[in-house]
Amino acid sequence: MKILISQQVPSNLAPYEILQNQFGAELTFQPFFLIEPLSAKEFRAEHINLLDYTAIVFSSRHAIDAYFKLCEEMRFKVPETMKYFCSTEAVAMYLQKHIVYRKRKIFYGTGAPASIVALVTAKHKGEKFLITTTEGSNTTPITTLFSNAKLDYTVGVLVKPVPQDLSGKDPAGYDIAVLCNPADVVSLRANFPDFKQGDLKFISFGKAVVKAMEEAGLEIALQAPTPEATSISKAVELYLQSRK
Repeated sequence: MKILISQQVPSNLAPYEILQNQFGAELTFQPFFLIEPLSAKEFRAEHINLLDYTAIVFSSRHAIDAYFKLCEEMRFKVPETMKYFCSTEAVAMYLQKHIVYRKRKIFYGTGAPASIVALVTAKHKGEKFLITTTEGSNTTPITTLFSNAKLDYTVGVLVKPVPQDLSGKDPAGYDIAVLCNPADVVSLRANFPDFKQGDLKFISFGKAVVKAMEEAGLEIALQAPTPEATSISKAVELYLQSRK
C-alpha cells in the first residue's frame, strides 16, 4: 500500500509508524508547493501604500518575512508605533526575528479569526488595518468579521504558492494520495497536465482543498478533519480500516 502525503516529513513520526506496522503502508512525504514572497513589483500591482496602515494582521511566519522583506525593498521604515495583531502566540513570537519584541505593541489570538477581532477593543478601533494573506487564500472568515465590526481594513497578498517539481512522485504510482491545500491541486495539474485518477484514492484534509479537488474533477474517498479523524495519520488509518 503506497501512500503519498503532500506535506513535509513530520517531526513526530509515531502516528505514521502505526500505519506501517498495522497495514504495511509505504509512506512518501512530498510538499506539492513552496510559499514564496511577492517581489516589490508584484506587490505594487495591488496599489497598496504601506504608509497608510497603522496596524497589520499576520497569520503566518511566511507573511511576516515577506512583509519586512518588502519594507526593505521599498525603503519603507516600519514605525515603532505599528500595532501587530497575530493569529497565534507562535506567529507573534516570530516577530522577534525582525523587531525588538518587548518594545512593540503586539497582540495575539487563539488561531480563530474571531479571536483576532476580539483583540481590537475600543482602544484600537481607529486603526487602519492591513490583513496579510497568501495568493488564492479565502479571507472571507476574517474580512466578514472586520466588516461587521466596522473596522477600516485592506487585504494585501504578500506571499504566493509556487508548484514544486514532482518528478518521480507521479500520484498515479500510488494507491492513496492526501491533499491538504488548494495549491496542491494546482501543482498536481501543473506537473501532470494529462493526469487521470484511475484507481487512485484521494483523502482531503482541510475544508479549503475540497472545493479545489471537486472543481478539478477529483473523486474524494475520505474528507477530513472530522471528530474521528483529527489528523492526517488518523484519517489514513480510518480509511485503511474501512477497506479491511
